[in-house]
Amino acid sequence: MPIEIAPYLGLNGKCREAMSFYKECFGGELTLLTVAETPAAAQCPAGMQDQIMHSTLINGPFILMATDMSHPDMQTKNATMSMSLNFSAEEEINACYAKLVAGGRVLTKLEISFWGALFGVVEDRFGMVWMLNFDKNKQ
Repeated sequence: MPIEIAPYLGLNGKCREAMSFYKECFGGELTLLTVAETPAAAQCPAGMQDQIMHSTLINGPFILMATDMSHPDMQTKNATMSMSLNFSAEEEINACYAKLVAGGRVLTKLEISFWGALFGVVEDRFGMVWMLNFDKNKQ
């Protein structure tokens, strides 16, 4: 059985906002489960009841999960990770790049790379790094 991987983001109070933003960028169906909707609600302070315990954004094989409830030991400073996305159409990569860079910053301008693909890297407004790639030869 092949192993599937799905990024799981710890967004520390920004989960609802970030996942709604990612839905605009990537499309798909978004589900949000608040602390109040779980058995853990009784163990959490009133101010945490509206925070997101678990969220999932699904668009075909694209799966992105996130939470507001990350364990303090999991918050590693200076850790690096990027999410690499491969697009099947130039219009899709251009639209997604424009949405992700709004309020964020360009790390690598979207342009034809030395390997022949349209490629760019963006850090979005939530600090997540996205590598976007479209290889016209694989259409």
